Amino acid sequence: MSPTYKYRDTSMHNNHLVRRRRLFALGFVGLLFALPSACNEQQLTETPQGVLVADNLYTDLAGFEAGLNGLYYNVRRERYGRNNDNNAIMNTTMTGGVDNAFGMYLAPDTENIIHFWGVFNTPLDDPSSSGSQLRTVWQFLYQTINASNTIILRAENPAVRWTDADHKRVVAEARLIRAWAYRHLTYMWGDVPLNLTESSGDLIRTDWERTPRAEVRKQMEQDLLFAEANLPATSSNPGKLVKAVAQHYLAELYLAMDQPDKAEVEAQAVISSGLYSLITKRYGVQAAQPGVPFLDQFIDGNVNRNQGNTEVLWAMELQQNVAGGGGNIMRRTWVTRYYTNKGMQISADNGGRGIGRLGITRAAINLYEPNDDRGLKFTIRKFYIFNLASTLPTGKKLGDTLFTSTGVEKLSDPLWPSTKKWDWVDPLNVLIDPQYGDQPYIRLAETYLLLAEAQLKLGKLAPAASAINAVRLRSGASAITAGQVTLSFILDERSRELVTEEQRRYTLLRTGSWLTRTKAMNTLAGPNIQPRDTLFPIPQSVIDANTTKPMPQNPGY
Repeated sequence: MSPTYKYRDTSMHNNHLVRRRRLFALGFVGLLFALPSACNEQQLTETPQGVLVADNLYTDLAGFEAGLNGLYYNVRRERYGRNNDNNAIMNTTMTGGVDNAFGMYLAPDTENIIHFWGVFNTPLDDPSSSGSQLRTVWQFLYQTINASNTIILRAENPAVRWTDADHKRVVAEARLIRAWAYRHLTYMWGDVPLNLTESSGDLIRTDWERTPRAEVRKQMEQDLLFAEANLPATSSNPGKLVKAVAQHYLAELYLAMDQPDKAEVEAQAVISSGLYSLITKRYGVQAAQPGVPFLDQFIDGNVNRNQGNTEVLWAMELQQNVAGGGGNIMRRTWVTRYYTNKGMQISADNGGRGIGRLGITRAAINLYEPNDDRGLKFTIRKFYIFNLASTLPTGKKLGDTLFTSTGVEKLSDPLWPSTKKWDWVDPLNVLIDPQYGDQPYIRLAETYLLLAEAQLKLGKLAPAASAINAVRLRSGASAITAGQVTLSFILDERSRELVTEEQRRYTLLRTGSWLTRTKAMNTLAGPNIQPRDTLFPIPQSVIDANTTKPMPQNPGY
């Protein structure tokens, strides 16, 4: 049944619009992401008999599961387009402009930030400015927080009939995702408003304060500890959060809080659980084809635990033509425009339709030993095979080899080497922009490297070397000794293992390495960055919407 509306006084309507604009500017808006919206830009009175709103959704377990589905959908948006489109990926400012990733094809309001920095890293966030990227990410994260808060608070309604285990699990999932969002915010902006209540209707505030990052992280710790205590060890649903994810994030958080003893305990708990192991043998849907065990875990059909992946802690579940299924544009972002070279056309063998907005730096490509599976042709694209007869260069024939670039980074290079982690095509439409194959989001290999970082801080060099070697030896790299364990080596190893996966900017900021390593290894962006760029500017629209209390800007903007 459609809702019925009755208009109110025009002055009240105008006031409502102002409040909503402020709410959207700050990002504190409640969304049922994949569900029908009951909001209207006009001030309305409605009878929501056939519309899903919080009051009639969160009444039973099924309703809360629907709300959680919306939260998971929003998490997956990190790897999709900035405005749910197929252009610039949402996580550009989390992964690019670092030691191992640069902006290659520049979009005015995204890659320009991580390439030029300077005036492009701006708080101005009108649609035509580069700052609109930062505003979009800010809003995306606070929308996620508010939706999490809605679930957390409404789960305490005594009228809901469910088991204690289901109650605690639902809250644990929502609290982990809230911590996940604040993780992004604190790394990108430092001190940020800490909101633990549901923001909707007349509860809109214009007096937000920036909470010190240390205080926000204490709340993240509480959320993650609750999740650790109340999430199941395993789940039959491959996309659901489990205990190990909370422990993994706790390990990283404790490193950021300079508590390596606690970080070691949490990382070791995941590794010693007996539930996970590194992939060391070929398996899955392409096991009979040439390849390496390392890459098998990224292939659609191999990603989930029930498909043989013993390494994945958290996977992104994607599905085409299913409401709420979601897609992403990792392949579009990282695979180059190879098809613009003569004699080349888009194909599954070449990864599908890439657009190459981000590229791996030459310094990162050169980190691999000759026998390291992670740097071989099976994992990083070193050449193409001519496959289009109508445009073949003179003297070339179908099946000849076209090698990728071997020099330094340059903009708009359709022959730059690219990762094969995100290769995917729709067999019915190889030109499609988004991809719908499942993807690993957190892997056990990273947990090993968090453990090594904690043990380095604790002076336990031999155990740290052992943790690093577990990751290296499974890919054919040589073992290292305790004397070789340094922070620089761990950061190199994280790049070798996790390039294009991790939010690399966060790793470098956590270890105080972003400025020096980016200047040393990113030949395009390195000369442009300044100390102020370790934090992004608060979007100006957020500051302007906070009308009853000044919100300070980050230094240098």
